[in-house]
Amino acid sequence: MINLKRTQLKLLKTEARMLLVLAAPIVTAQLAQQALSFVDTVMAGRVSATDLAGVAVGGSIWGPIFLFLYGVLLALTPMVAQLHGAGKTDETGPLARRGIVVAMPFALIAILLLRNAGFVFARMQVDPQIAAISIDYLKALSWGVPAVALFFLLRNLSEGLGLVRPSMVIGLASIPVNVVGNYVFIYGKLGMPAMGGVGCGWASAISLWFMCGCMLLTIWRIRKYSMTHFFDLAKRHGTEGATQLIRLGLPIGLSLLVEASIFALIALFLAPLGALAVASHQITLNYSSLVFMIPLSISTAITIRVGHAIGNQRFDRARLISITGLTLNSSIALVTALLTLIFAENIAEIYTHDPRVVSIAVGLLYLNALYQFSDAFQVGAAAALRGYKDTRVPLLMIVFAYWVIGLPLGYSLALTDFWGTPLGAKGFWISLIVGLSIAAVLLGTRLRKVGNRCATRLR
Repeated sequence: MINLKRTQLKLLKTEARMLLVLAAPIVTAQLAQQALSFVDTVMAGRVSATDLAGVAVGGSIWGPIFLFLYGVLLALTPMVAQLHGAGKTDETGPLARRGIVVAMPFALIAILLLRNAGFVFARMQVDPQIAAISIDYLKALSWGVPAVALFFLLRNLSEGLGLVRPSMVIGLASIPVNVVGNYVFIYGKLGMPAMGGVGCGWASAISLWFMCGCMLLTIWRIRKYSMTHFFDLAKRHGTEGATQLIRLGLPIGLSLLVEASIFALIALFLAPLGALAVASHQITLNYSSLVFMIPLSISTAITIRVGHAIGNQRFDRARLISITGLTLNSSIALVTALLTLIFAENIAEIYTHDPRVVSIAVGLLYLNALYQFSDAFQVGAAAALRGYKDTRVPLLMIVFAYWVIGLPLGYSLALTDFWGTPLGAKGFWISLIVGLSIAAVLLGTRLRKVGNRCATRLR
């Protein structure tokens, strides 16, 4: 019995090390990606609270669309991982090419939504000055949508193979491109007019095309990718194709859309309360998104490792990977939550020098610290389920946690007197704690069931 426990502990340590090695470049790439939003928020905030609010409200529309597109194409990662684990790497490139057929129609829909988002702001009674900035910001950003769709496909192909460093390097390289673009377009340099917050949209679009071009060049030039046959148009498709990608990807995209739409609606519900409420919420959300990149990256590594294990028919190993990944995510979340509580005021002051905004943001950051554990656990469980190609039931669980419980509770706490004095932004962040905790329990239960069911196949 003691030897068995020692063996299990050794396996856990080995798998934890492998997950961290795989996750390190991913987290760097994710943080670099999120840094684009961070740079936009900080540089727009230096112009005015109105420009910051305009970018925030525009981002509340872009965020769900971005994540839905990302989620649909994220299905490529477990599909590639399982093919690679099963020794069918030559089928992964043709599969990724078929993904273009899936990606471009969704990209076109995204462009149309971004360019016609004005009616949403009118219905939500957003301040006209804020709405004007948001509308032009989204129109500029829409030019980068085809690039980000193709980038997602190529990145997910690479990560499904376990090749994660290229996306890290490209993500880091995109940061100075975005900073320079913001400087030029926001403040009117090199002969360009000063656009304020709208300039963030043009800078982001350019950054997305830069990332797409770099990833395409990487797949073309680096020898390790030749075994995928991505550029070999004569290579016949395997058993996995566009239909399977849509069947697996749509629930993932909808799951991310459900989660992201909660944050989008919160920003829109808060918009009538003025720039201070929106700006403080945006600061908290932007910081939360940065911290979230750590468990999200480990979760991507979980999907890859579980996918490889399933492809190799190693179901017990897949369950071990899931347990290890959830333990890592939970442990890291406890550390980041403690740091958030200690440095809340310092964090808020990075974004703005307005003492009114800082005061509100600090209170929201305290609430954010309380929900980081549940958030890290639920994203890890969802990622492990993706590795098993289980996406439909998790979608229903997420809809229940966020839309049936979280959003109504948040609205009643924030904007009505049902529970007493309306809490404003704090009410919504309290509801996020409740919704994420419910999601964590439901997804954790589902993962245990799926893992046990697959493991019994070996017996």
